[in-house]
Amino acid sequence: MERSMERNSMEFGHNAAAANASTATPWGNKESPNNEDDSNEEDGDTATPAKVTDPLAPRLANNERVLVVSVTERHRETWGQKAEFLLAVIGFAVDLGNVWRFPYICYQNGGGAFLVPYCIFLIFGGLPLFYMELALGQFHRCGCISIWKRICPALKGVGYAICLIDIYMGMYYNTIIGWAVYYLFASFTSKLPWTSCDNPWNTQNCMPVTSENFTELATSPAKEFFERRVLESYKSNGLDFMGPVKPTLALCVFGVFVLVYFSLWKGVRSAGKVVWVTALAPYVVLIILLVRGVSLPGADEGIKYYLTPEWHKLKNSKVWIDAASQIFFSLGPGFGTLLALSSYNKFNNNCYRDALITSSINCLTSFLAGFVIFSVLGYMANVQKTSIDKVGLEGPGLVFIVYPEAIATMSGSVFWSIIFFLMLITLGLDSTFGGLEAMITALCDEYPRVIGRRRELFVLLLLAFIFLCALPTMTYGGVVLVNFLNVYGPGLAILFVVFVEAAGVFWFYGVDRFSADVEQMLGAKPGIFWRICWTYISPVFLLTIFIFSILGYKEMLGEEFYYPPWSIQVGWAVTCSSVLCIPMYMIYKFFFASKGKCQERLQQSFKPDVTCGSVVPGQQGTSV
Repeated sequence: MERSMERNSMEFGHNAAAANASTATPWGNKESPNNEDDSNEEDGDTATPAKVTDPLAPRLANNERVLVVSVTERHRETWGQKAEFLLAVIGFAVDLGNVWRFPYICYQNGGGAFLVPYCIFLIFGGLPLFYMELALGQFHRCGCISIWKRICPALKGVGYAICLIDIYMGMYYNTIIGWAVYYLFASFTSKLPWTSCDNPWNTQNCMPVTSENFTELATSPAKEFFERRVLESYKSNGLDFMGPVKPTLALCVFGVFVLVYFSLWKGVRSAGKVVWVTALAPYVVLIILLVRGVSLPGADEGIKYYLTPEWHKLKNSKVWIDAASQIFFSLGPGFGTLLALSSYNKFNNNCYRDALITSSINCLTSFLAGFVIFSVLGYMANVQKTSIDKVGLEGPGLVFIVYPEAIATMSGSVFWSIIFFLMLITLGLDSTFGGLEAMITALCDEYPRVIGRRRELFVLLLLAFIFLCALPTMTYGGVVLVNFLNVYGPGLAILFVVFVEAAGVFWFYGVDRFSADVEQMLGAKPGIFWRICWTYISPVFLLTIFIFSILGYKEMLGEEFYYPPWSIQVGWAVTCSSVLCIPMYMIYKFFFASKGKCQERLQQSFKPDVTCGSVVPGQQGTSV
């Protein structure tokens, strides 16, 4: 990230230097003794002692040496408009999961009754963590690696773990967007290719869903188009033999990476312009699809099925775990994105209000998407003369098979298909922007001279590296790997990483100190509700989700694909590759990057680094 630095030269005796060092901490609240610019910044090494007439200059004894201190005030690029930041956060939080996961788990776990645990975990678990990350990024104004020097240096491995998780996510998430791009181009025709069974890729079992003879043994044209035309998964044997890369699919994914590059290469200057389209377009399309959906025959039955509460299901612990997991993965704390995006805010921006607005919009969007999906599922159940539970699918199958299937039966199907897949692409792009920006910001801030000054080149090389790593997901068996990476990449590891992050901020850095930081930005200290949530409820919330996810990892993998025993071992190795960054860096910090006795090393490892420059406006960091 481009950062301009203004340097001043000041001279102090050794006593004055020691006194000034204590005011350079980011949690201090005192003004620097001298904020004036020095026109001779290039002559700092040859500066002469200040005149005695200067009231700030210390009196020097004979033969006393002068310590020259370079005072640096930190400058950082900011969002062009407040709306750009809000749209970027909303775009990251509102992703494909809001469309294909929330409606499914809502009706599966009690319909309207599911909203009770969902809202409880939003208030006591998700929202406090969401607020925490926005406040942390805005106050410390740096990415998920550098920020730990100011909080708890030993936990810097959390930042590297997040970067690795973001790479894993980029390897498969962009491939899913590539599927949507494939569908989009396939929609530019007079007749959608998944409407009939007379295509070269269709089998003898293919039968239109509108046929009276359609049975469970038959396959729909939409299902065969996805599996046999888009993926061609029948040419592979799962993870044992994935086959070669499919060129047309690889070209679609490459196009996604090109879009991502030109959205991120200039930082918030380019991303801030793109989010006006990628964050707002999905809402326009959702509203259009909602109006169309509720006008279809059978839509009312689908919506009833979606909302009818089944209160007895609240006795099942799985419903509460699903609600907690959905809130966590929907809001997205811990991926470093909220830290990165808020770090470009102005220091006194009201991040508390931003947290309430963006998290509420995210949850309401999930609720709205449920109406869009279930109105169409009710319509399809009406067309097929069957029950809704036999129509719906979770995950990619819902948006790449069931919904296209419904679109193909509507009048003006080409138009509906084009806008639907445009919506999926924009939903996905916003989220991949956020995940990659988190890693880019973190590395540019941590290595400003090597990476930060060459952001455009670094982003190009990073995306090229991720694209090459993602090539296996574009093979004929790539869909299995996509699901595999979704579980073992970020799925399990991020829960542990965010728990450690919360523990580092709330227990090591301290809720009181963190609340004082928020007070400096907003002028008011967070209330007792937030402090209790941060100290007790949110960490327990994270630990509970992590434990139950570990116990139920087989359920997360699903039963659709076969995973050989060796792949499970590889999966746990992938999970551990990011998680182990945390203890490995703690060992490095204690034994190799700290000095002194054991107690002194612990102090240096778990207490904020006082040599870091101040982030408070009007203060300046010092570097000797």
